[in-house]
Amino acid sequence: MNATIFMNPDNRTTTTVRQRPTVAQVAEVLPQLQCRKCGYVDCVAYARALVEDTALPNRCTPGGEWTIMELVRLLNHPWQALDPSCTEHRPGRVVIAEADCIGCARCLPACPVQAIVGMARQLHVVLAEDCTGCELCISICPVDCISWLPSSDATAQPWPGWDRQRADRAAERYAKRTQRQSARYAETGRAQRRREIREAVERVRRRRTDP
Repeated sequence: MNATIFMNPDNRTTTTVRQRPTVAQVAEVLPQLQCRKCGYVDCVAYARALVEDTALPNRCTPGGEWTIMELVRLLNHPWQALDPSCTEHRPGRVVIAEADCIGCARCLPACPVQAIVGMARQLHVVLAEDCTGCELCISICPVDCISWLPSSDATAQPWPGWDRQRADRAAERYAKRTQRQSARYAETGRAQRRREIREAVERVRRRRTDP
């Protein structure tokens, strides 16, 4: 947490005012798995809740104790053990059994970092280097062909089985996915408005021509 020092006019006393960290500063100490195990839709949403003081800094299970310590320091918050109500995290990644995949494509939108590639009615595969191990795709699969594998890099730091380079890459891929979705929704909205205008014009035309 930043601090600003103000000096009184008599130059004899000073006052230190602690400033709240920014959302970006708080998000930097989160592992960016976008796993929702904290109860928020993504890491930025959790960071915003922390800055607004509507959440506690002990809900990031992938971040473990290191993240709690960093959040406590940033937010000037008392130490609290990891919240047991948050979903447990297992460092690792997922794989898709090729023989069982039916190409339903339900796993594609479930992956927050676009680590699953494939087309409808075709085999889907997981990009091992980009999978965050969030497990959001596992329950989506109707034929249970997605399974979890433990991390082979248990020494990665600062998070359990996860490092800053992968966190930065995951954040970047999630941002691109979010931007793509926003553009798609905007285009869908524009198409819907054009359709409504055409239908309204057609209704007026019919009323004018009906006897």
